[in-house]
Amino acid sequence: MIITGKYPNLRLRRSRKYSWSRRLVQENSLSYNDLVLPIFLVEGKNKKIPIKTMPGVFRYTIDKLGQIVDKAIKKKIPMVALFPYTNPKKKNEIGSEALNENNLVCKATRYIKKKYKNEIGIMCDVALDPYTLHGHDGILKDDDILNDETINILSQQALIQAKMGCDVIAPSDMMDGRIGIIRNILDKNNLKDVQILSYAVKYSSSFYGPFRDAVGSKNLLKGNKKTYQMDYSNNDEALREVALDIKEGADIVMVKPGMPYLDIIRKVKDNFKIPVMAYQVSGEYSLIMNGIKKKIIDKKTIFESLMCFKRAGANSIVTYFADKVDLNSFD
Repeated sequence: MIITGKYPNLRLRRSRKYSWSRRLVQENSLSYNDLVLPIFLVEGKNKKIPIKTMPGVFRYTIDKLGQIVDKAIKKKIPMVALFPYTNPKKKNEIGSEALNENNLVCKATRYIKKKYKNEIGIMCDVALDPYTLHGHDGILKDDDILNDETINILSQQALIQAKMGCDVIAPSDMMDGRIGIIRNILDKNNLKDVQILSYAVKYSSSFYGPFRDAVGSKNLLKGNKKTYQMDYSNNDEALREVALDIKEGADIVMVKPGMPYLDIIRKVKDNFKIPVMAYQVSGEYSLIMNGIKKKIIDKKTIFESLMCFKRAGANSIVTYFADKVDLNSFD
């Protein structure tokens, strides 16, 4: 049956008919400039070790870093983020390996800076969980994470990383007050141009499992991290965390995890107008990759998942897809 009634003058489908017309009215765009590539490090030589819980992701020895950094630079990815798989023999209760100038992160930072200069930025994680026997981000005493004592170590860790050549210090520990203390120690050591990316909004999430496997802390973790990471029931608290970290000197703030917290990204962006980074965490990555491998979903979901961060207000995205996705193949 043909409907003969009068249509409205405006038909929104007109602008959707062709690829070129869709591009003309597109509200958000995605490029490699928006992506940060995480890299996992491991001791030894000539090793590229697959991570079973993260299909397509590997741990690299320092001498193998060139192959993945070369790829990142070729794609014009602005920055890599370094995470270590620490030898269990080097772990202890206070994570003192974090202060070793020859630990994996420091050696990788020196390697990248020496070989590539400032062709690509380096982001270094500031937290103790890759270095502790208990798998927590800080000093553990009687089932309690000590806030101020942990910051004393974290500030020294940040200073060492900055001296090694790290461009963006990224405290992911969620201790209260650490941004101000780290900013102060960097400035006092004439490292005023080193940026601080605060994991200001980091929820106590079940999406971190594969990452903890990748850095070797998963089976060590005693209890949970709910006394310092945020309750995922809360959103106003996220704004309080961001406000505090901006006041203390954060240049960029992180929302982590990403996709389950798009509403938080939007709230942070609308309220503070500060650069916001989203972390598409390991659990999100693995769910999508396993769905693609089993042909439950199409690989175009990768692009869709990344675009949703931009639509929510994120300026950039830490994602394990950064070196894998072909942004030119999606319409």
